[in-house]
Amino acid sequence: MKAETATPTTEFTQRLSATRRGARLARHLAVHRLDAWGIPYDSELSDTAALIVAELAANAVTHGRVPGRDFELCLLLSAPKLRIEVSDTRGERVPAPPGTPAPDAETGRGLLLVVALATAWGVTERTVGKTVWAEVRLR
Repeated sequence: MKAETATPTTEFTQRLSATRRGARLARHLAVHRLDAWGIPYDSELSDTAALIVAELAANAVTHGRVPGRDFELCLLLSAPKLRIEVSDTRGERVPAPPGTPAPDAETGRGLLLVVALATAWGVTERTVGKTVWAEVRLR
């Protein structure tokens, strides 16, 4: 009988300040970590991940911010997918499935981009707060 082998998972987790600067740093750290894992800068996967991290982190610091609390970025690379998780401490503010914003609205398009780029996305409750996640297929 053949033993079943687990798919190895590579993980990166970082807590960041719940500020615009922290959100920007999350995007930079994500593409840097992906490059270290063999997914080069400016590749389609790196650019997709950067956009998803930017949107989820921006939402965490805009809508999920609690003064004095950080947010967390987690990247999980496990063939055949990359999972991006952004956790914040506002569990009561869960993102709704995105609708179509008014043509003159200045906000409301971030999750539409995530939905368009990810193969799956969702929200998971935590003891304190929530995790918004998105998955992207490795090419």
